[in-house]
Amino acid sequence: MKRIISTPDAPAAIGPYSQAVELNGTLFVSGQLPVDPKTGEMPCGIEDQTRQALNNIMSILRQAGLGPDNVVKTCVLLQHISDFGAMNAVYAEFFPNDKPARVCYEVAALPKGALLEIDAIAG
Repeated sequence: MKRIISTPDAPAAIGPYSQAVELNGTLFVSGQLPVDPKTGEMPCGIEDQTRQALNNIMSILRQAGLGPDNVVKTCVLLQHISDFGAMNAVYAEFFPNDKPARVCYEVAALPKGALLEIDAIAG
C-alpha cells in the first residue's frame, strides 16, 4: 500500500513530488534542502545547513511515526566536498546509535544555491 507523507514542519515540495512516500512499510524521504519551513529561508554555513536539512528529515520521519533509528540509508549531496568533515560532524549528532548506510557526492549545483541536500530511506 502506498501512502503520501506530508507535514508543515518541513518545507513544502518545490516541484511535482511528495515530501515522502511510504510503500509497504518503507519510507522514501525526498531530498531535503536546508530550508526553514517557518521562514522559507536557509541558514548560512554548512553546519547550520546540515542541521536544518536533517531537522526537516526528522520532522517527516515523525509524521510517519518513525525516528532516526529507523533510517537505513541516506544520500548527501554537497556543493563542495571540502565541507565533508563539517557536515559529517553535525550528521553524527543525528545518528548516534545504529548509523545508516550512506553515500556522499559533490555536485555542480543545488536548488536555491543550497550547500547540501539530503534524502533518506527508513523502515
